This record gives sequence, C-alpha cells and structure tokens, in this order.
Amino acid sequence: MRGRGGTVRAIAAVLLAAVLLLYVCAAPLAQHALPPEPAPPPARVLLRAAPVGASTSAEVLAARAAAQAEQPWRDLRLAMVREQIEARGLGTPPVLEAMRAVARHRFVPAELRAQAYEDRPLPIGHGQTISQPYIVAFMTEMLALQPGARALEVGTGSGYQAAVLAELAAEVVTIEIIGALAHSAAERLQRLGYRNVTVVHGDGYFGWPERAPYDAIVVTAAATHIPPPLLAQLRPGGRMAIPLGDTPWTQSLVLVRKAEDGTVTARDVLPVAFVPFTRQLR
Repeated sequence: MRGRGGTVRAIAAVLLAAVLLLYVCAAPLAQHALPPEPAPPPARVLLRAAPVGASTSAEVLAARAAAQAEQPWRDLRLAMVREQIEARGLGTPPVLEAMRAVARHRFVPAELRAQAYEDRPLPIGHGQTISQPYIVAFMTEMLALQPGARALEVGTGSGYQAAVLAELAAEVVTIEIIGALAHSAAERLQRLGYRNVTVVHGDGYFGWPERAPYDAIVVTAAATHIPPPLLAQLRPGGRMAIPLGDTPWTQSLVLVRKAEDGTVTARDVLPVAFVPFTRQLR
C-alpha cells in the first residue's frame, strides 16, 4: 500500500508541475494578445452632397460641360476609352459613358496633365497615385451600380474615382486619410460641379455609418483583410471591390458580395498592385 501511495503522490506532483508550467507560459501570451479595435478617430466632412433630387444650377452644369469639352483633352479622353477600355472587352455602356464624361486631366498635377490619358497610374503627391484608367473602369464595373444607388469609396486620392462613381450613382461618400488630399479633392469636386459627392477626412477602415447602408463599396488601397465595419455597412445584395494582399507582388482584386440573407462571399478577380491601406490619420 505504501508503494501505491507513493506512486499517487508522484503523479499528483507531475500534474501540479504541468499546471504551473502552463500558467507561466500562458502569461506572456496574454500580455501580447492583440488589443480590441480602438474607436475611430474624429472625422471631418469637407464637402457635403446636396440632397438627392435637388436641382443643379445652370452655373454648375456649365462648369461640368466646359471641363468635358476642353480640347485637346476631350479627344484624348475618347481615345483612352476606345483604346484602353473598349478594346480590352471591358465596359457596359453606362461605365463607358462615365469614363468619357470625367475630365481626368483635372485630377492630376498640372505638370503631369500631358500624361493624364495614358494607360498607367500617375503620382498625385504624399506617396499616393491615381489609378490607371483601365483599373478605374474595371473596379467601377465590378460594382454593377444601378440608378439611385449609394456608393462608398475608401481612398479619395485626387477624387477621380469618386467623380466616375458620381456619374453613375445617386450619392457618393468618399473618405481620405491624408488631409491635404482630402481638402484638394473636395475643392476640385465642388469646382467641377459634383454636387452628389460627400468628402470626408478620416480613417476609411471604419467607413461612414452616417449614410450607411451602401449598395456598393470600393477600396482604392491594398488592405491585409476586409475591414469588418465596411462589411457591416454593405447593404444586403451589395458589392464591394477591394484589393487584398501584404505586398505589391501578392495583391489580388477581390469581389465581395453580400447576399440578401447576409451571407458574404469573396472571389479573386485580378492580380493588381495598389499603394498600401494606411491607418494613420494625417
């Protein structure tokens, strides 16, 4: 009996040691656990869209028409759509018309205007770019926007993608994390007569709940994952176009769809190279 008791005590000691070892090992893991998502930083509306259905003044319409008719830019824009988009088999009639309508040269730095309609991205300052026309058309078509739709864009940049969306949607909200770009885009869109666009300076990761839900969401910077707040703000039946990937060599443009029952699916569509999704408000 004494031998059996000694065995029981030995087993108990081993179990106690194991419990202590697990506690000691688990403590550092708990200390390094990811913190909960912080509250969104304060955001500021720089340009607020006019109410849906509000009339547009003759002055605003004239400003839009003048920008669209400028030569030689108009001919270059029509050639851009014909050779870079239609020739690749892309573009429903509404998307093609939107690409023809937006004066891309007004959304690039003055020193780069001669290159505005070339088939490539261009720098717009602060380490950001305006996407090549084909990608803008491609992502816009992924959204399948319908008349009356409300769209959210994360990553305003110079405002070009927002202007294209504004040609198709009833209302567009666009969020930019870099203050200088947000201010210049708001001024540019207002000057060009885009009265259905709201421009926000803030962290696009959190979307813009004030105008949610959205029929379509487009993200113009590469994230490592789909931000949960954006999924929550996507209307059932809605679509999201977002580049995902850790490096420019591993990015994929992803189509996210939310079914009427709330089920979410994601599908890789095209390899891409976007600037990274940043979270530092500046």
